[in-house]
Amino acid sequence: MHQLAATFEAVASTTKKLQKTAMVADYLKSRPVDEAAVATVFLSGRAFPAWEETTLQFGGRSLWQIVAELSGKDEDAVTAAYRRHGDLGAVAAEILPARMGPQLSILDVEKSFREIASARGPAAKTALARELLTRATPLEAKYIIKIVTGDLRVGLKESLVEEAIAKAYGSTLPEVQRANMLLGDIGQTLRLASEGKLADAKMRLFHPLGFMLASPVDSPEEGLSYFPKAAVEDKYDGIRAQAHVSGGEVKLFSRTRDEITESFPELPDALVALPQDAILDGEIVAWEYPSQLADTQQIVDATTSDASEQSATNLGRARPFSLLQQRLGRKKVSPKMLRENPVAFLVFDVFYAGNELVIERPLAERARILDELLSGPRKPTKEIGRRGSQGALAFNPDQDAVATRASIIRAPVFRAASPEELEELFAAAQARGNEGLMIKDLNSPYTPGKRGKSWLKMKRELATLDVVVTAVEYGHGKRIGVLSDYTFAVWDGDQLVNIGKAYSGLTDSEIAEMTKWFLEHTLEDQGFRLVVEPKIVLEVAFNNMMRSDRHESGYALRFPRIVRLRPDKSPEEADTIERARDIYEKQK
Repeated sequence: MHQLAATFEAVASTTKKLQKTAMVADYLKSRPVDEAAVATVFLSGRAFPAWEETTLQFGGRSLWQIVAELSGKDEDAVTAAYRRHGDLGAVAAEILPARMGPQLSILDVEKSFREIASARGPAAKTALARELLTRATPLEAKYIIKIVTGDLRVGLKESLVEEAIAKAYGSTLPEVQRANMLLGDIGQTLRLASEGKLADAKMRLFHPLGFMLASPVDSPEEGLSYFPKAAVEDKYDGIRAQAHVSGGEVKLFSRTRDEITESFPELPDALVALPQDAILDGEIVAWEYPSQLADTQQIVDATTSDASEQSATNLGRARPFSLLQQRLGRKKVSPKMLRENPVAFLVFDVFYAGNELVIERPLAERARILDELLSGPRKPTKEIGRRGSQGALAFNPDQDAVATRASIIRAPVFRAASPEELEELFAAAQARGNEGLMIKDLNSPYTPGKRGKSWLKMKRELATLDVVVTAVEYGHGKRIGVLSDYTFAVWDGDQLVNIGKAYSGLTDSEIAEMTKWFLEHTLEDQGFRLVVEPKIVLEVAFNNMMRSDRHESGYALRFPRIVRLRPDKSPEEADTIERARDIYEKQK
C-alpha cells in the first residue's frame, strides 16, 4: 500500500498528463497482476469495481471521529487542519502519528473494505475502519480515506488509468476503453490486457454505462449550425435513466449510475415484456396520461421516430418535477403514491439490442432499431416470473382506484430546417410542460460519458430571484480555503427564509473578494459553515421550483445558478415568498 500511496503523491505533484500516465503505468508493471488489478480500482477512486453493487456505507463523520481519536488531537486542532486542507485524507496525513510495524498490502486493504461493506451496523463498521487506519502509515491513511470518500483530488481519472493500462501492457487505448466499458471492471480489464485478451471482453448487463451528454446552445441559429441533419426532441424535466432488460429481470439506473428500480416499481413490469434483451436510454417523467389511457395497465406506447405535434400531444404531458421528486429514494412505493403520481419512461436511444452493442452505429440507425424494439411483439409477462418485483401492482378495489399506469413511450422526434421552425418547436415543447429541446446529429455514434457538439440542448431558465445570502461554506478542490457555497433567502414578512443554495456563477476574483467580506461579517462560526450578516444580494436563475421541507420557505430551486452580484440592491429590496409562490403556481 505504501508504494501505491507514493504513486498517488507523485501523480498529485504534476499537472502533466503524460507524466501522470507514465507514473501509473510504471507502477502497474512493477506489481504482480493480482495487486495491479486491485490497484487500478483504487486509482480510479473506487473501493470496488464499478459493476458491483457493493458499497461501504460508511460516513465521513465516522471517519472524522476515528482520525481525531487516533491523532490524539482535540476537535479545534482537527478543525483547523481541515480548514487548511479542505480534505480529510490530507488532514490524516498531517496529524496522525508515525507507525512502525508490518507493511499494509493492497490486498489487505481490499479485504478490509469488503469486511466493512458486509458488516452490519455503524459500530461494527467503525471498529473495522479504525483497525485498518491503525495499521496504516499517515501517508497510507491519507489515500485510504480518499478512496473511502471517493474524493482523490490528484488529477487522476479512470480514463487516465485506462491509458496507463494500454501503455503498461502494449495494448491500444480503444481496446482498453471498450473492454472496460463492457465489463465495468477496470481490474478485470487489466487482467485481460496482461494476457493480450482484451477482445474477449463481453457485455455485462446490469452494469450501467456512461450517459452521452449534451452541450448548451443559446439560440435556434446556433442549434442548427453544427451538423446538416438533425433530430429534434423535447427536453424533459425528469430523471435520466438507463434501463437494462434481460432474462426476465429489469434494473433502472440514474445518471450517477445508482440503481433506482425500487422508486419506480411499475416500470420494470412494463419493460420486462420487450421481445429481446436491451439497454435503453431515456427520461423518467411525472406524467399526465390522456383520459383514454386511464384504465390501461402497463402498456407500451411506441411512436415512430418521425412524429407530428399532434402525436406528441396525444401521448400525454409532463407534470412538475416536484411530483417526481416524491418518488426518489423510496424503497417502498405505496399504492396511493403510484396512483397519484404516475410516471412514464420516455425512451430516446438504445445501447444494446439483439445480443449486440449498437452504440457505434449512427443515431439514425439506432432510432430504427429502437422503433422496431418498442413496436415488436411482447413477451407474455405471466411466463416471465421476473425477480425482485414488489408483487402485483393492481390497487385495492375498495379504494376506488384505477389500474397502474406505466408507459414506455418512444420519445417523439421532429425535424427543423430553419431557426424559425426550431423556435416554434421550442415554444411547443414548453407548452407541453418540458424544459426545451434536444438537437441531435443523425450521423453521430453514442459516446458514453462524453459531452460534445453531437447532442445540443436549448433551454431557458424559468425565472430569476433576487435573494439575500444568509450562510456560506468552504469549497472543495480548487476552491479550498475560499467561501464559495452560498445559502440564500427571500423575505417572508419581516423574516428571511432560506430557499436555496448555489456554488456556481461567480468568477474566482469575485469569490475571493466575497470570502474576505464574509469572514469580516460572520455572525456564527460553525466550522465548515459560517452564518453571515444578511447584506449581500444575488440574482439567481433556476430551472424549476419545488415544494420542499428542506428550507424554511417551503420551496427549493432546481439547478440554481448565480447570475450576478447585486451591489445596487439593498437586502430589503430582495424578493419575497409571495413572488416565489407566484412563480411556483404559474409553473404548475
